[in-house]
Order: sequence, then structure tokens, then C-alpha cells
Amino acid sequence: MAQSKFIDTARRVIREEANALNSLADSLGVSLSDAVDLILNAKGRIIISGIGKSGHIARKIAATLASTGTPAHFVHPAEASHGDLGMVTRGDVVLAISNSGEAPELANLIAYTQRFGIPLIGITSRAESSLATQSDIVLLMPKLPEACGTGVVPTTSTTMTLALGDALSVAIMQHRAFSADNFREFHPGGKLGAQLSRVGDLMHKGDAVPLVGEDTPMSDTLLTISQKGFGVVGVLDDDGYLSGIVTDGDLRRNMAGLLDLTAGKVMTKAPRTIGTAALAEEAVNVMNTSNITCLFVVDPEGSNRVAGILHIHDCLRAGIV
Repeated sequence: MAQSKFIDTARRVIREEANALNSLADSLGVSLSDAVDLILNAKGRIIISGIGKSGHIARKIAATLASTGTPAHFVHPAEASHGDLGMVTRGDVVLAISNSGEAPELANLIAYTQRFGIPLIGITSRAESSLATQSDIVLLMPKLPEACGTGVVPTTSTTMTLALGDALSVAIMQHRAFSADNFREFHPGGKLGAQLSRVGDLMHKGDAVPLVGEDTPMSDTLLTISQKGFGVVGVLDDDGYLSGIVTDGDLRRNMAGLLDLTAGKVMTKAPRTIGTAALAEEAVNVMNTSNITCLFVVDPEGSNRVAGILHIHDCLRAGIV
């Protein structure tokens, strides 16, 4: 019975917060567009501040903005009062977060923006609050009860603030035409960085690529397969384009009189290839689907001019699984 009550409570909280997000979406208006325009036209950074739970949300919003092409930095409001106000300069835009709009820790930061003419965007749920009345742009959230049941634990309000920060960040990102490649530049590490790796970043190239001509005797072809260590060799036509590959399967099918043949006679024609610009995840999918461990890489795609070779182990080492 107790477990059922816990689940009921959890579902109620999630549904209340989901309803709050719908209310937030419906409430958005011209102030959001004004905030986006102000941030896009900022010559400096976006300084984001908040205390308590709002501070945690502020840190996340700053991180999201920074990783999507908008220079942003979190400044703790208490530290700002003890010297960190020097981090805020003309040309910056300040985004201050307080659900009540009356967080005393923000007072000095707000006064500083007014003293030096630094634009201030306020996120709050109270239009009559000090933060709202002193902000140049107010992103007003619906004033809804917290999902805790007592009305004192920030739950609904922090969920809405986080979502509003995401909405603001993505709106700015889309205006900047920020792409997956741009994101990869700011986020080269971890699983996300691995997922955005390109084939051209991981492939082997130059002398490491096992290649022979169509007229190459199989004795020399076998030597190339052994020396390069990929268990496969690419076969080039007279124009230098990939016309086929020789694999273990091809060797087994041509065991009788193998050394009397050339690579062109043994090869499998029109092998699977991939372009240098393709995501490494796509290459892994091709290899898994085709039950192969290597792909020859061509550049540009469709030309069959060999640029390199990619082994499944290269992708695994990069964290792509």
C-alpha cells in the first residue's frame, strides 16, 4: 500500500509540473522576443545570477548558452557583492533569476546594472516585485503552486525556470543557425562529443590504407593485407578509383589457383563505402548492418576516390558504440 502512495505522489508531482509547463508556454509573449534580441545584440557576455535553487538553475542556463554559441557566465550574487561585480562590464547583459523577485542577495547586482547602464533581464513570477520593476525586460512566469504540497519547496517554479532558460537558449541558437558541428567544437568530450565525431576524424589515411591495383598479383595482394593489418585490401582501377575489395571471404572462394590470379579477378565489386563527412555513428551502423569490420572512406562522397579506411575498433576507442 505504501508503495502505491509513493507512486501516486510522484505521478501527481510530475503532472502538476507538466501542467505548469503548458501554462508557461501559453504565457510567452513579446518579452521573450525582446530578450532574444537583446542577447543577440550584446557586445559582451551574458551574466546569469540567482541564489539558492534559482542559482542552480542559473548555472545550468549559463552552461547551455555557452555550449550553444552564446558566451555566458554564472556570477554568484553574494560573491558579486564582495568583488565579483568587477566581472560585469558595459556591453554585457545580466539575466537575474528570483521566483519571488525579492532575493536580497541580488540587490547589489541590480543596483550595479542601473548605475552603469547594463541591460537587465529578470525572470520572476511576481510582476510587482523589485526585480520585475527594475528590469529592462521581464520574463514573467505563471504564479502557480509548488508541487510539494506545502507550497514552500521550489519544484514547479524551478521546473518552469529551467524550461524557460532552455526555450531562450534554443531560440537564440536557431537564430544563430548553430549546427551540430558548432556544438561539437564546444563539446568535444564525453558521449555527446563521440556521437558527433566525423568519419574523417577517425579514419586511417595515407600509407596506412591497404590499396593495390586490379592487375596486382595475389601474392603481392596477400602481402599488403598482412602488412596493413586490416584484413582487407582495396582494389583501384586504372584511374585510381575504388573498384572493389578483397576480403577473407574472397580468398576462401578462390583458394584453387589463388596465386595465379590478380586482385581484380578475386575482388568483390562495388563495395560499401562511406564519405569523410558522415557521422562515425552512421559508419558503425553500416558495419553492424553489413556484418563487416572495415569501411573504405571516399572523398567526396560518390567519387570512389579513396581517402582512408575506418575500422570498427577506431569507433569503439572513440566511445561510439
